Parts: sequence; C-alpha cells; structure tokens
Amino acid sequence: MPILRATFLKIFFLIIILCNTSCNKNNLIESNFKNEAFNTNDREQMEAYFFIATANLSKAIISKSQIAEQKTSKSVIKQLSRKIENHQNNLLRDIAKIANKRLVIVTEINNSSKLELYKLTDTNAASFDGVYLDSLLESLNEQIEALESVSKETNDEVILKLVLHYLPEMYQLLRETEQIKQQIN
Repeated sequence: MPILRATFLKIFFLIIILCNTSCNKNNLIESNFKNEAFNTNDREQMEAYFFIATANLSKAIISKSQIAEQKTSKSVIKQLSRKIENHQNNLLRDIAKIANKRLVIVTEINNSSKLELYKLTDTNAASFDGVYLDSLLESLNEQIEALESVSKETNDEVILKLVLHYLPEMYQLLRETEQIKQQIN
C-alpha cells in the first residue's frame, strides 16, 4: 500500500509538472504573438506618420510654389516653381492613394507651415526670391529626409517603390534650386 501511494504521488506530480511546463510554453507563444502584434502596430504607426508628414510637406511646398509663381519676376524661378508644384502634386496624389487604401487619414497643413506661408506672402519683392528659395530648400531637405528615413525603417514594397520613384527627382529638384539660388546671389 505505501509503495502504491508513492508511485501514485510520483505520477501525479509528474503530470502536474508536465502540464505546468506545457502551459508555460503556450504563454511564451502567446506573449511572442502579442509582441509581434505590437511591432506590427509600431510599423503601421511609423508608416502612417510618414504619409501624414510627407503629405503636409507636399502641401506646403505646393503652396510656396504657387505664391512664388505669383510674386517672383524671374522666369527661371517661375519655371522651377511650376516644375516643383507638378512634382509635389504627383507625390501627394500617390501618397493619398496609398494612405486611403490603408485607411490613413491625411490631415491638413500644420501651423508651422501656415506661419511659414504667411511669412513668405508678407516678404517684399526685393527679398522674396532669396526667402522663397531658402524656404524651398529647407522643405525639400525635410522631405528627402522623410523618404530616406522610411526607406530604412520599412520593408513595405509599395512604400519602397514610391521612395525609389520620387527620391531621385527630389534630389534633382534640390540641385536645381541650389543652382538658381547661387545664380541669384
């Protein structure tokens, strides 16, 4: 009888240990799944931020270009402004299309961009070209940084194609803007 009890207790404790171990494995699987879900959310948040930031920069650059087309007297700056406006409209259209498919709402221009636009509008004709080109260079650099940053942080094929398509054109526009600025100075 005591041997039977001892055997029974050993088997009972072995079953408890096995059950406990298998439950811990299930918890590990669940916690890994939860961590993976959070990582996906972080990636999605980063991509949503990219869409919103890039769209806002595009809207600001488009507005600056439209102001320049009206205020500048130099034909080279008008041509550059039209070219940049067309480029940014295409980028904005593509970003909005991708964002809509992913249910990301692209918001309006932020206040700092609005203040920058007011400042540009209030600039006198003599100093407008320089102020506009400086502002444009800053915005293009910000947008290039955003595209480069997202390309390093995502493996999303659609976003990478977008970056690959628009980044070389942005570098070209940046160089053209810098050359025109040097010509004016």
